[in-house]
Amino acid sequence: MKKFKTTGLCNPSKNYMVDITDRLNKIKVMIDNGDYFTINRARQFGKTTTLAALERYLKDEYVVLRLDFQAIGTADFADEESFVRTLSLLIIRKASKMTLPSEIIDTFNDFANREANKARLGELFLLFSKWCEVSPGPIVFIIDEVDSASNNQVFLDFLAQLRLQYLEREYDEDNPAFQSVILAGVADIKHIKGNIRNDNDSKLNTPWNISADFNIDMSLSANGIKGMLDEYEADHNTGMNTKLIADSIYEHTSGYPFLVSRICQIIDEQLVPDKFDSLEKAWTKQGFNEAIKILLSEKNSLFQSLTGKLTNYPDLKKSIKSILMEGTTLSYSALQESISQMEMYGFIKNNHNTVAISNRIFETLLYNLFLSDEEIKSSAMFNEGTLAKNIFVEDGKLNMRLVIEHFIKTYTQKFGPLEDKFKEKDGREQFLLFLKPIINGTGNYYIEAQTRDQTRTDVVVDYLGQQDIIELKIWRGQKYNSDGEQQLVRYLEHFGLNVGYMLTFNFNKNKEQGVKLVKLGDKTIYEGTV
Repeated sequence: MKKFKTTGLCNPSKNYMVDITDRLNKIKVMIDNGDYFTINRARQFGKTTTLAALERYLKDEYVVLRLDFQAIGTADFADEESFVRTLSLLIIRKASKMTLPSEIIDTFNDFANREANKARLGELFLLFSKWCEVSPGPIVFIIDEVDSASNNQVFLDFLAQLRLQYLEREYDEDNPAFQSVILAGVADIKHIKGNIRNDNDSKLNTPWNISADFNIDMSLSANGIKGMLDEYEADHNTGMNTKLIADSIYEHTSGYPFLVSRICQIIDEQLVPDKFDSLEKAWTKQGFNEAIKILLSEKNSLFQSLTGKLTNYPDLKKSIKSILMEGTTLSYSALQESISQMEMYGFIKNNHNTVAISNRIFETLLYNLFLSDEEIKSSAMFNEGTLAKNIFVEDGKLNMRLVIEHFIKTYTQKFGPLEDKFKEKDGREQFLLFLKPIINGTGNYYIEAQTRDQTRTDVVVDYLGQQDIIELKIWRGQKYNSDGEQQLVRYLEHFGLNVGYMLTFNFNKNKEQGVKLVKLGDKTIYEGTV
């Protein structure tokens, strides 16, 4: 029976996977065109799985040499001779899976075993040219984990030789060369170059300026996720609504492959019997919410990698925090170094030329991280939420109106009147600090990205199958308030809810503080004012 997998290479014969045939078709078009290109995506974004599938996909038409540079140690990059020897050994190990002419493999064996006058890059590339000339089919050269070559001048010299071979082929098509070269990793070659050289010019120049743009979407679509769940359902007969679950997964992950598989893996392997007595009950919206809660509480390798980057790059953390906690809007520019870095590590994406956090899971993870920084500072609101948490649950349901009433009372007692320097993000942060211990261990929350800016934010809370929407905003007059009510009504309609909440931070001295009920058609809104 197949299983969901989140570590290492996924195998379609053993693991439930989204069909990526369309992606492979698009990559093959680039290969057919003779393109040399890079596939740069964040950690655990399915690069290696895609390359393995591509190797199988191309085998009837091309000779495919796929190497993993994780197999090359630091000492092997010490000089050309060491690099050529190790690379030759890797190719020899792959020989049984390729059509490699005997004269070519004999020369690779010679390179690997020489004790004197060891082979250098010049000899290696003469052999590559000879191989391309006598090969029974065009050769596609794939190198995975090129990040392993960072800080190595020998690797840059190797790229320069590949570039020269490409240019000579373009000048004279009779010059033998690889049909296509694909480099895969997290960092692009420009960043590797910047790590090696300190002068400014070398940071901008790269021996890989021949690279064609790789704009193929490697995220998983909602329809693709549904197809994977349909296959699972055919095996297990849980009765799940595969479209509902697939849409929910996509809404939270934006198709990030690791997150998609991890959510499915948690539902399949961890919820029964601890949380539900059957897979039928686990593959529901309630089971999905439980999986999200478990996912956000674990220390998996992806989350550790992300948070580690924030520790290592304080400016990166500052930028991410500004986007999330202050609603700062940044225009997307691939040429801007900090934006490029955030995208490279998987934090952000280009959303209509605006910087956006990559997905809802990352948003909540980062919110929790930033709020934890405040908890460590002994936040008064977090402590109050912890002390009062038991009074807000009635018959297993969260009383959000009571939460807001208690928050207003506590906020006023702790901080007094609002000050002019108060910002919307301050209110959001304090409310989430108050809310977090109340729902912790039982419910989830997330910020609706479409409504998060410096004037308005919607917080969506899932608690034991109950969903509440709370709009947070600053008072800017009655018309703005009425517009906010109508926006909340539309949002409630989108979620199929009849009750919503609004929390307004009002600077007026004659304001009416507390919570009042407002009826708008068939919708009920509890409006709280601080």
